[in-house]
Parts: sequence; structure tokens; C-alpha cells
Amino acid sequence: MRSFKQKHLRWRSSPRYLSSATSTQLHITPITSLLIANRGEISLRIHRTAKRLGIKTTTLYTDPDATSQHASCSPHSIGLGAANGYLDGERIVRLAKLHGIQALHPGYGFLSENSAFAKRCEEEGIVFVGPPAQAMADMGDKARSKEIMTKAGVPCVPGYHGSDQGEAELLEHAKQIQFPVLLKSVKGGGGKGMRIVLEEGEFLQQLKSARAEAKASFGEGGEVMLVEKYIVRPRHVEVQVFADKYGNCVALGERDCSVQRRHQKILEESPAPDLDDVTRLDLWEKARTAALAVGYVGAGTVEFILDKDTGDFYFMEMNTRLQVEHPVSEMVTGTDLVEWQFRVAAGERLPLTQKEIMERIQERGAAIEARIYAENPEKGFIPDSGKLIRLKTPKADEDVRIDAGFVQGDTVTEAYDGMIAKLIVRGRDRETAIRKMELALRDYEVVGLSTNIEFLKRLCRSPAFIEGDVETGFIEKWKAELFDPVVIEPEVYVQAALGVFASQPAEVDQPLGESFGFGASGSVRKLIFKSLDVLDQKEGEMVEVSITQKGNNLFDAQVVRKGEEAQVFENLVSSPASASGDSSLVTFFPHTRIESTVVQDPNNDNKITVFQHGLKTELSLVSPTWYEKALGLKEVTASVVAPMPCKILKNEVKEGDTVTRGAPLVVIESMKMETVIRSPQDGVIKRLAHKEGDTEVTSLKEMCHDGILHGYEQLSPNQYKSTSHASIILHQGTNQSPNGALETQAIFRADQARHKRQQE
Repeated sequence: MRSFKQKHLRWRSSPRYLSSATSTQLHITPITSLLIANRGEISLRIHRTAKRLGIKTTTLYTDPDATSQHASCSPHSIGLGAANGYLDGERIVRLAKLHGIQALHPGYGFLSENSAFAKRCEEEGIVFVGPPAQAMADMGDKARSKEIMTKAGVPCVPGYHGSDQGEAELLEHAKQIQFPVLLKSVKGGGGKGMRIVLEEGEFLQQLKSARAEAKASFGEGGEVMLVEKYIVRPRHVEVQVFADKYGNCVALGERDCSVQRRHQKILEESPAPDLDDVTRLDLWEKARTAALAVGYVGAGTVEFILDKDTGDFYFMEMNTRLQVEHPVSEMVTGTDLVEWQFRVAAGERLPLTQKEIMERIQERGAAIEARIYAENPEKGFIPDSGKLIRLKTPKADEDVRIDAGFVQGDTVTEAYDGMIAKLIVRGRDRETAIRKMELALRDYEVVGLSTNIEFLKRLCRSPAFIEGDVETGFIEKWKAELFDPVVIEPEVYVQAALGVFASQPAEVDQPLGESFGFGASGSVRKLIFKSLDVLDQKEGEMVEVSITQKGNNLFDAQVVRKGEEAQVFENLVSSPASASGDSSLVTFFPHTRIESTVVQDPNNDNKITVFQHGLKTELSLVSPTWYEKALGLKEVTASVVAPMPCKILKNEVKEGDTVTRGAPLVVIESMKMETVIRSPQDGVIKRLAHKEGDTEVTSLKEMCHDGILHGYEQLSPNQYKSTSHASIILHQGTNQSPNGALETQAIFRADQARHKRQQE
């Protein structure tokens, strides 16, 4: 495909799409009070626009969100109790009536695409800021929506969308379509209940897994599946549409959302790269056709799958709500789509015609959104949770926008989706926007939990991404490049040591009379660090740093690595400014000036985080051997944990089973995600500590025995001890990680004696 050149865009006027002029009588009832039936950043986002328009808002919160930002953004806020309170539609409708609230905005997620909830609002005379219930129902049923789209002339992916839901029947349909196929729920969204099946032999297992996840996510009926042809090199391209009550419908450009993990978007951008003008305008046309086919009103997103090999595109689904990535469209059109929602819900016509929107897109360049998640990409994007000990964000301006639901000191709970914020940038063209995105990401400093920020930086530097060569399998395709090993420079260790010393008072007596901090000139202090960076080429290596104070803010430093010659830095001029557990350092090395932030985790003094040159490095401060002995401490080697509480969905093995390396042991669920824990080695199942459905915490006292190995699916082989046989016990334990989260652990206990007997 040839690149997008905006000056070539031409559109032939069609009155029902482009014109806001109509003789239909307007019936406008301004919205004056609003209940925001959501949480987090979208609740805050809606509140900001409502406040600007003079609309009184009331927010909702659950027990886990009692101290959240959205709970306190309005003087009117109502508690819902348990974590699932946002899904109690009947109660929310009653609360709106009880408090005399005129309108309700559902945000996205939760009840935003629940047609029964929209209908209940209509029945109770509450203005639902969204599409009509019937349009939502038509598009919400994936099978029904494809029937409507086919009739309207919108191309759909070949597949089976019928009522035959038996395992054998679905398998037969899959064989007729030909593998690979895609399984997804008729109520699906956000990648939930979706599985790619590459060959016939894995169909039934994937079907059961998809159904279980879909039913857990969408409730009764979620287990009804569609079977579609899987496009091998697909792109995910969607069109933002908006319609009013008078038959006007416009497209506010398209967004490419191809860069995904677990079928969930990470980066979204507009305009879509490497898309010719004919295809672009055809996408817009088909999206409007789709919306008008169901009598749509309000904001919606029509999603298409685009085949990179043929250039053909197919209707995938319509999201009948505001999308997470709507700010991208706002940036390239200069609009406030939430304001549009309020105006259309009040009975106004669309504020702009299609021609006016196209002119704005041509003028405003390109925009990209990055989702900042609490997760660990280096360990398979496993979700994380915990307190935001430090949160420093980029500076916002007209081209840099941050939509966030958290501030420093808040806790990201495992009860909900782990998105911390959305970072949106705009540039005169795509290349400029990418560069601005990386610079903004380099300004982030987050301590307290894992995030995907470092991964997003690498993504912005990827040659393939910069060239616009994107597809939904992008991360897997470029995995080696995106997770390329890193080398921690010696200056990072020096700054870490200076930062640690600067945060500690001088002349504080410690065991054996030593002191931390700097005392008299000429004093020498030594620290030993261990790298915690999974991508570090020498992960886990011990690095000794010696700091000698020669005068006021004048130091010598020496960095010693095993098997390497010591690196010496003389006459360093460093100006530390310690404040509440973190140190901002400006140090003049022989040939460069380095500014760093060094943060010690208050929940774990041994964990040090260094932000330097726009990069984040995590280190562990290793206590001297004599100090460990004196305190009875012993570092547990070859151990790792899943940093999240969980529910046991399925035990894939039973006691006495023999398993091979990589075999699935148990399926867990946390933060709305299923994760498979696999065996890191050959072994025999000794005991299963939990049954399916368990969420209770059990003791991990047995872990105190020697020879324990904690294994998790995403670990590299060199993180496991070499044992020929193992007994496997699954625990959901009481161990606390530095961020306070309960941790799920798959424990592999060496059983050398039995193995020896078997050999004999």
C-alpha cells in the first residue's frame, strides 16, 4: 500500500452523511445533572467536560475505590460497596432516580454496552448518554451484527455465526472454514474469550478455555461462540463514527490499533500508517453504512480487520460506546467527543460536517496514544498491582495529553483493569509524533509496581514500527528486537551508591561500628548491588561500588564486576538533594554531566530504582554476608513469584501425574486475565494444595525447607535449579511482595532421593 498523503483526500458529498442542515424540528433539552456510572480515568475525563459545560456530576465508587481520584473529584459521590458494584445496573438506576439525576454516562466497560441497562434508563426517563438500546443490542450480538452488515453490503470475515453450539458441530464448521480459525464470544470485547486455533488437534481445548473466560467476563450467554477464518497477517483498523437523531452520520478518521498483546491494544494512532486513500475513504464509507444500518445515535467505533497480504478489509464488530482510545481522534480533529455526546443526547445536531472534519484532519497531523499499564512485559505482560510510591509524569501541553486515574500515593488494585494512564501526543506528521511520544515516555518515573513504560520506549525505537509495518502479531514477530538484552552502564551503579548514601544520615552507628552516609573527608563506603532487570545480559550479577569522599561534594568511585577490570572515576562533583526517600543527583563525570533520580522503596529498603538518561534500572542492595548471618537472613535463590492474587480456574494435572517441561499445570485468573502456569522442568505431581474455584489464602510454611524452587511460566530456563525430578505443589500464599500484593506461587520441590531410587 502506498503511504497516506492527506492532500489527495477527496470526498463526494452525500447529504445523510455530511450535512447538518435539515428541516427536522429540533427538540433540545440541555443536560443539567449527570451520574457517571464508571471509575478511574474515564470517570475523571467525563467529569472534566461536564464541569466545563456547567453540568452537575455525581460519581460512584466501590470499597476498593473509596480513596480513588474519581471518588473525590465531585462533591457528590455515592458508595456501591463490593468491588462488583459497578455492574449492579438496577441499583444504579434506582440511585439516579432517588437523587433526581437527569442523565447517565456509562463510560466504557462495565455496563456501557449492556442494552438491557440502556433500556432500563429509557424506561425510567433517564437520559442515557449513548446509543439507543436496540442499536446496542443489534451490534452487541456478534452473529446478529454480521447478518445486518452482510445485508447492508459491509464485507464480513468468512465464518460461522449460527446457533449450532455443540463441540462437534463447531469443530465441523471450523474444518469447513479451514484452519487457522478464530474463536470469539458473541458478546466478546477486549480480547476476552478469544482464541486463535492453528490446527484441528487443539480446537476443543481452546474452545473450552475461550468459553470459560467469556462466561466469566460477560455472564450468561457469553459462552456462545463464533468461528471465523483467521487472517494470518491482520491489521486492526477502526473508524470513529458519530451520529445524531436527525440522520446525520460522520467519520472522525480511522485509528490503527494493530500493536497488541493478548488481543488487547497497547498503542493506537491516527491516521493509520501505510494506507492508501482509496482504502481509507472506503473504510469511512463502510463504517457510516454500518452505523446507519442499525439506526445508530451517538459515539461508536466500527472495527475492521485488514489483510496485509491482500489489502482487503472485513467488518469485525462495532463498539457501541466511547472507546478507550477516543483521545487520538480528538487530537487529530480538534474536538471533544464527550461534549459531542452530551449535545447529541440533548437533541442537538452534529457540530461539524464530514467536509469540515476532513479539513481539520489535514491540518492537525498525526496522534498516537500509549496505554500505561501495571504489568511486566518482560515476564509475558503479567499484570501487577500495588501502591504508586513515586509517580512523576511528563509535562502536558497542547500536543501532550495525559488521561490518568491515579496520582502518587494511590494504589492500583487487582480488582480492576491495570491501566494507570493514557499518554497521547500529536505531531505535524507520524514520525514527529513517534519521537515526541518517546521523549514524553522518558519523563515518566514510576516506582512501586511494574509498568510497560520501558517496553513502550523500545517500541517507539523499533525500525519496523517507525516504518509503519504493523500488524496484530507485531510484538511476537519482533520479539527478539523488542526484548533485546541491555547492558547497565557503570555510571548507573555509581549514581545508585551516591543516592543511597545521600539519603542516609552521616555517622549513624551500624553493626560492628560501621556507618552509613559520609563523615570525615577521606571516608570510604562500599555497597554491593544486584541487577533485577530481566533483560540485563548479566542479570543477577553482583557489582561492588566503592565511594570515597575527598571533599565537599567531591568523590572518587570504583565499580568492580566479576571477571572484569575495575572501573575508576576520579574527582566526581556530585550535588545530591535528598527528599522523602528519593535523591535527585547531578554528577559531573570526567566527560559528561549526569542527572539521576534514585528511589529506595520504603517497603523494601534493599530495592533501589534509578532513573537516568530516560531509562529505568532496578537494583537490589545486597547486605554483606556477616550482616545476613547476624540477622538470620538468607537470600532465596532461583525463585520468582506471580505478583498478583488470583482465583484457581482449572487444575490441568492431578496428583501422581508425570509432566514434562512446559506442560500446563494450572490456570489462574487475576485482573480479568487468564494465565497458565507451566512446569519449568520434568517432574511428578506430589500434591495439589488448591482445587478449582479456590480463592482462599493458605500458609506457605512448607516453603522454609531447603531445596525449594519457585517456578513461573515466564521464567527463563537459567532461573531454575537443575533437577531431574520434582514434586509440584501449587499454593496461593501469604508472602507479601514489596508492593504489598499477595502472590501466587507454583512450588517445585526437589525429590532427589526418590529419583535416585528410580535410577537404581
